[in-house]
Amino acid sequence: MEEERIVSAERHSEDDPQLEVGLRPRTLNEYVGQEKIKEKLSIYIRAALDRNESLDHVLLYGPPGLGKTTLAHIIANELGVSIRVTAGPAIERPGDLAAILTNLGHGDVLFIDEIHRLNRTVEEILYPAMEDNALDIIIGKGPGARSLRLDLPPFTLIGATVRAGLLTSPLRDRFGIVDRLEFYSPEELEKIINRSANILNVKAEKDGAAVIACASRSTPRVANRLLKRVRDYAQVKADNIITRSVAEEALQMLQLDQKGLDEIDRRLLMALIEKFEGGPVGLDTLAACISEEPETLEDVYEPYLMQLGLLKRTARGRMVTNEVYSYLQLKPGSTNAQQKLWE
Repeated sequence: MEEERIVSAERHSEDDPQLEVGLRPRTLNEYVGQEKIKEKLSIYIRAALDRNESLDHVLLYGPPGLGKTTLAHIIANELGVSIRVTAGPAIERPGDLAAILTNLGHGDVLFIDEIHRLNRTVEEILYPAMEDNALDIIIGKGPGARSLRLDLPPFTLIGATVRAGLLTSPLRDRFGIVDRLEFYSPEELEKIINRSANILNVKAEKDGAAVIACASRSTPRVANRLLKRVRDYAQVKADNIITRSVAEEALQMLQLDQKGLDEIDRRLLMALIEKFEGGPVGLDTLAACISEEPETLEDVYEPYLMQLGLLKRTARGRMVTNEVYSYLQLKPGSTNAQQKLWE
């Protein structure tokens, strides 16, 4: 299952929320990466403060684990206002959203994670709230029903989603600021790892941090999770110092290679090589072959393999690239299922 993978960018149930908050930067200056977004947000925030207005509504989208929630908290901190955090699936009825909106203070931030999963009836309540700072409530039923409009204080809605295409056009068009978060470079991840290591009170040498960064799948959440596991290994085996060799040994214990591929990734690639001679093969067929759902394969496993240049999608189906064979230390055309993928 995806949630059991240590390299999953989704939040794990065993992740410590308090520890995550401790590792989370609080200002734009502390936030590593996403330089273009930071530059724009700093201008928008400063302009809003100068005019004594609330910031325009913000939509942040991109793969999980890149810092959308962190940016939402930073925006609230930079504005000097409170933030109310909720998630699309948690708002089941219009009354739930009305209760949240009516309890917001002047200029406060409302952060809705997974906003693409909002109930359509609930979503319609947001339209006048976002445009006119008003809440339309229907009182009564049938011929005697009447509409009541409640004024709301100015507020900023920040929506986060991994799939912006699933937002309805009316909702998407009401966001004045729309930004996509990009994957992080190894150098940026090294900075994040060094900062987190200081907070976790563990010494990470430059080479050790570089090893963790390369295995972090370009995602800060994965980098911090790997750092915590390598820290455990270093505490027991290496006097709490993360060197290159310590990091490599810890990753090997976790069955991760130098690029962060785990057993499921290698199983997917080997299925293409052994059973389909490298492809092309249809998504449903490949998913059935490795006992996964097609949506999980498409949204979770494939993007990183494509980013590494090991997999490609074509009109005829999925195919491995020539780089796979050298990466897995296989001969081109090899279908030997007994070859070792991890040594």
